[in-house]
Amino acid sequence: MTLSLYKQCITGLAGLMLSLGALAAPVEISGIKLDDPVELQGTKLQLNGAGVRYKAVFKVYVAGLYLGKKAATPEEVYAAPGPKRLSITLLREIDSNELGKAFTKGIEDNTPKGEMSKLIPGLIRMGQIFADQKKLLTGENFTIDWIPGTGTVLTVKGKQQGEPFREIEFFNALMRIWLGPQPADWKLKEALLSKG
Repeated sequence: MTLSLYKQCITGLAGLMLSLGALAAPVEISGIKLDDPVELQGTKLQLNGAGVRYKAVFKVYVAGLYLGKKAATPEEVYAAPGPKRLSITLLREIDSNELGKAFTKGIEDNTPKGEMSKLIPGLIRMGQIFADQKKLLTGENFTIDWIPGTGTVLTVKGKQQGEPFREIEFFNALMRIWLGPQPADWKLKEALLSKG
């Protein structure tokens, strides 16, 4: 082996070690650590993007989108096969009933009128799940997971809430809150799609 080939091998190996180390390191946003990757139902998901949801000048929560492979458009996120996760960690105390109402409005703003009627039973159930929580405190987390064959699983503070929502349309309607044509926060949409 020549010296230059040896150097290339060592440089390549060092680069690989650095990239593997970077893969396992959590990402930190506004003091919140997001693991990358995470495991969901035996599948490793990578952090597609993450950012802060602002309301006026106030930081509300950190959101992280996890997928099996990177997606740069909302359509790629909706069509991505396998498990998916949106993780939300609060940066301030929120009345969870208000949060449920805001999610419902976000879905209404981003869903074609013809599709809304199919989503109403799920929206009512989701609103009740959030109303039952009363308050979500700073640092508390909830996840919205899509699990093929199971449905959308809502986990609040580490506990699954009720039965899964079976239809992929419901999960995609939830994702449109952040990724739709009228997202909750444009900068957060870009960050979730790794454009921020």
